[in-house]
Amino acid sequence: MNFVNREKEMETLEREYKKENSFVVIYGRRRVGKTTLIKEFIKNKKAFYFFADKQNENLQIERFKNQIAENFKDEILKKIEIKDWDTLFEYLITKISNEKFVLVIDEFQYLSLINKNFSSIFQRIYDEKLKDKNIMVILCGSLISMMYSETLAYDSPLYGRRTAQIKLQPIKFKYYNKFFKNKSTQDLIELYSITGGIPKYIMSIDREQSALYNIENNLFDKNNYLYSEPKFLLQEEVNDLSRYFSILNAISIGHTKMSSISSYLQINAGGISAYILKLIELDILEKEIPITENIDNSKKVLYRIKDNYLKFWFAYIYPYQSYFEIENLTYVKNKINNEFELYVSKIYEDLARESIWENIPFPLLKVGRWWDKNTEVDIVALGENNKIVFGECKYSKKQVGLSILKQLQEKAKNIKWNNNNREEYFILFSKSGFSEELEELAQKEKNIILKKLV
Repeated sequence: MNFVNREKEMETLEREYKKENSFVVIYGRRRVGKTTLIKEFIKNKKAFYFFADKQNENLQIERFKNQIAENFKDEILKKIEIKDWDTLFEYLITKISNEKFVLVIDEFQYLSLINKNFSSIFQRIYDEKLKDKNIMVILCGSLISMMYSETLAYDSPLYGRRTAQIKLQPIKFKYYNKFFKNKSTQDLIELYSITGGIPKYIMSIDREQSALYNIENNLFDKNNYLYSEPKFLLQEEVNDLSRYFSILNAISIGHTKMSSISSYLQINAGGISAYILKLIELDILEKEIPITENIDNSKKVLYRIKDNYLKFWFAYIYPYQSYFEIENLTYVKNKINNEFELYVSKIYEDLARESIWENIPFPLLKVGRWWDKNTEVDIVALGENNKIVFGECKYSKKQVGLSILKQLQEKAKNIKWNNNNREEYFILFSKSGFSEELEELAQKEKNIILKKLV
C-alpha cells in the first residue's frame, strides 16, 4: 500500500535505531497502520517480529520458538521443548551476538491478558538480558488503555524503560490526494467523510469512484468486511456489544450530551458513564467543551465519535440492518442521497477547524467550538496577546455574503474572553465562494479571512 504521512514517525524510529539501546512503545486504534509502519521500518534490517494473540501462554511460547527457529534457520530448535520466556530470550541473544538488532512484539497487550504478570516478566528479561545489548525493542498494541497501563503508566513494571513512544494517528486529510488521483477537493472531502484517514479503509474502497458509489457498493454490501467492521473492531475490546453500539448510535444521530444519551436509551446516566469512559479509552469517542471553558469543571460536555467511518456506520448502517438483511436498500439509499451533503458538511467543519492552525498568521493556543443555549460558533481560536478568531463554515451551493459575516460578528459578542482588550479576527469557509462585496471588504479589513475550501 502507499506509505503516506508517516515521515515523522519513521524519523523517530530511525533516530532510536541509531542509539546503542532503545525501547519504543507504539500504540493506537486498530487499522490505523501500526503494523505497516513497523514492517516498513524493519525492512532491510536484522529483526525478529512476533505477533501475539489470545492463545494460551504455552502455545504463544511454542509459536515464538518456532518463529525464532525459522528466522535463524535452526532446525534443532524446532525439536526442542521450551516452556518459559527466559530460555527463549537467552537463545535469541546468542544468535544476535552484539550486532544491531530490532525485536518487535506486536499486540503486546495480549501477552499481558493471558498472563497478568507478563509485563513484570518482560521487565526482568529486559533489565537482565536485553538492556545492555545493541538491541532496539519495539512493543506495539491496539488496546490503548491496556498498552498505557502495561508500558507507560507510572505504576507499570516497564515504566522508565521506554526511550520513545508513538501514538499513531489516522492519515491527515491534506495527504488524501496521494491516495486518490484526479479528484477535486470536494471529492476528497466526501471520501474522507467515510474513511476518516484509516489506511485500511482507504485501501479497501474503489479509489477511482465517488464516495456515494463506495457507500452503495462497498459499505452497503453485506459481503464486504466494511459492512460488519465495527463488530470486529469492538468485540475483542468490550463485553456487552449491544450497549456500546446503542450509545454510539445515539451519539451519531445527535444525542451528544450525557443527559440526552441517557434519555434516548432510557437508561440512567450512571448506567452508561462507564461505557462512555471505555469508548474514550479506546480512542473511539472524545469529549468536547466550549473552547473558553475548563474540561475539568465544565458542565457543557458533549461526546463525539472521532472516526468518520464509525460516525457514518452508526448513523446509516447500524439502525437500518433489517433493510440490509432483506436486501431492501431503496429506503436507505434514498436517505443517504438526501442527507449526504448535510453529513459531509459536519466533516467539512471539522477540517476547517483543523486547518485554522495553518490559516492564521499568528500563534494559537487553542482551537475548538463554542456554544451556549442560544448560540453556536463553528470555530473559535484563542491566540497569544489576547487575539481571538471566530469562524463560520458553509458547505452549500450558495456563495457566502456580508450577512453571514455580520451574523458571526454578532455571535462573537456572546463569547466572554478578554472582552475589554481583545483583538478580533473573523474567518469564513465556503464551499461555493464569496460575494463580491465580501471579497472587497476582506481586501480592506485585514482581520477578515476568506477560504473557499479546506
